[in-house]
Amino acid sequence: MQIARLIRRTSPLFLALVPTLAAAAGDAGPILDLRYRYEHAQQRGIAHDAHAHTLRARLGYRTAARHGWSALAEADGVARLGGRYNDTRNGRSGYPAIADPAGTEINQALVRYAAGDNAATFGRQRINLGNQRFVGGSAWRQNEQTYDGVRLQLAPTPRTTLDYAWIAGINTVFGPEDSPASHRANPADIEGHSHLLRAGWRLAPALTATAYHYRLDLEGVAVAAAAPLGSLASRTTGLRLEGGHGDWSYAAEYARQRELDGNPWRLDSRYLLAELGYALRGATLKAGYESLGGGDGPGNHAFQTPLATKHVFQGWADVFATTPAQGVDDAYAGAAVPLAGGSLQAGYHDFTPQRGGGRYGREIDLSYARPIPGVRGLGGLLKLARYRSGDRARTADTDRLWLQLQYAY
Repeated sequence: MQIARLIRRTSPLFLALVPTLAAAAGDAGPILDLRYRYEHAQQRGIAHDAHAHTLRARLGYRTAARHGWSALAEADGVARLGGRYNDTRNGRSGYPAIADPAGTEINQALVRYAAGDNAATFGRQRINLGNQRFVGGSAWRQNEQTYDGVRLQLAPTPRTTLDYAWIAGINTVFGPEDSPASHRANPADIEGHSHLLRAGWRLAPALTATAYHYRLDLEGVAVAAAAPLGSLASRTTGLRLEGGHGDWSYAAEYARQRELDGNPWRLDSRYLLAELGYALRGATLKAGYESLGGGDGPGNHAFQTPLATKHVFQGWADVFATTPAQGVDDAYAGAAVPLAGGSLQAGYHDFTPQRGGGRYGREIDLSYARPIPGVRGLGGLLKLARYRSGDRARTADTDRLWLQLQYAY
């Protein structure tokens, strides 16, 4: 906890020193990323529709490597340009949540040493592990999630990799500040001593295995606003197999989640995944089944992924950002097709409880992304999600629409 606080206090000083480091190293480069987004949300049971106009500006500097050492620092500022919505901090509970509160924060401030395929990173950093199902940056939100700590990445042999991170603090998408409207399930910052360990083996040209163990000591946060603090402290152990042959790709995964010391609840739930993909004339097709198991006992003891990039999974409407107590099974199919210089993407999800029977509902997702002609680095995105509940006592009909322009230098 003290290290996390130290990083937060010294990050502004580090940001000021980076240009000096860059001048010494040579070949330095600035970072500029501007992202405007309009988001509309409509949810059954909430009085008003939400409309949000936001702008995220990211400024930073990356040094060139000198004797293996380099540095990076960047700051994010999120501005509210208009609209009415619940940003999780303004108390507007009569509107659907759009978790893009305004504010400015140091997004990354790090020093890195690299030698060949081995690297060590110290400070506030972006961590995206694998497909980000368990640990990621949630970069879809305007305020990215980053981590205060140390990460070691090693390649002992050409066929093996090791990845370990010690995390002292997490800067969530709900930051940079708490407010009277925030609660224990959406803090701006999470402290604790968490450990992330992964080991990968290339078993064959068409098959890779990755074993992982994540110990999340998450203090001051809970699975729900009314749940006890510490109820997200967990230890998750799993194995993922993935690969491809010709035009086919495939993945299978299994994990078990138990409670960590300090969690007042006993946890014992499972994660399962099976996915098959196929590439056809520039298009990518995929279908799969993902299960996050429910748990026993009062309260929500289901399999949770609190550090994941959740928007990528279980539909863009984010109905299941927290796994329900009964768990959730997701049978899905999707496609990405090149179209008119851009990419058209479509997805379908059928959600059912992992325990207890019944069904949650179905979702259709569509998006089209394309570079804007005439301006290098500028791209546009149109995206929508439509969720329809099959059991209105547990989930609510939800529609979301996004229009986005992003410029990156």
